[in-house]
Amino acid sequence: MFLEPTFRGQRSGWIEVICGSMFSGKTEELIRRVKRTQYANQKVVIFKPQKDIRYSEDQVVSHDENAILGIPIKKSSEIFDHIQDVRVVAIDEAQFFDQELPVVCEKLALRGIRVIIAGLDMDFRGLPFGPMPHLLAAAEYITKVHAICPHCGNLATHSYRLSQEKETVVLGEKDKYEPRCRTCYAMGNILDFT
Repeated sequence: MFLEPTFRGQRSGWIEVICGSMFSGKTEELIRRVKRTQYANQKVVIFKPQKDIRYSEDQVVSHDENAILGIPIKKSSEIFDHIQDVRVVAIDEAQFFDQELPVVCEKLALRGIRVIIAGLDMDFRGLPFGPMPHLLAAAEYITKVHAICPHCGNLATHSYRLSQEKETVVLGEKDKYEPRCRTCYAMGNILDFT
């Protein structure tokens, strides 16, 4: 179903996705882009999943401890309750949201809103994570950021889980995860994912 853009005469909205492994700077890049929109006096609203309280309940915080105020929400459709006269919507930790997030982002872009999303593209098993594959497919712009593998110094593309939990979503930091390149991820991965 085609939805008519809300802002006639203005450039249409679009979707940007920042993805990569843990500790690759996704949230840092999201915060940088949000601050640039604020300098341009564009109204922006930032969202984060309600379940992600690792650093703060109401702030989007990078591993380098840069922070910006965000609205914690339980499901992606709640975004529509907070976008009055907004030009930019930013969403952190998109992999933790429900499968409706790509539809929500499409509707926002059709309303003329710039949508900036950051999230893990793969889970600890190396599989596409949550709604991220659909967001990547729908995005006009994709930025893949990389960490550095602490074992060999190559670009890290995978999030290696150090703990033995087998659930897909296990919140944690350096105590539970480390970034690894493809080879070090495969060599060190002794968990059975079947």
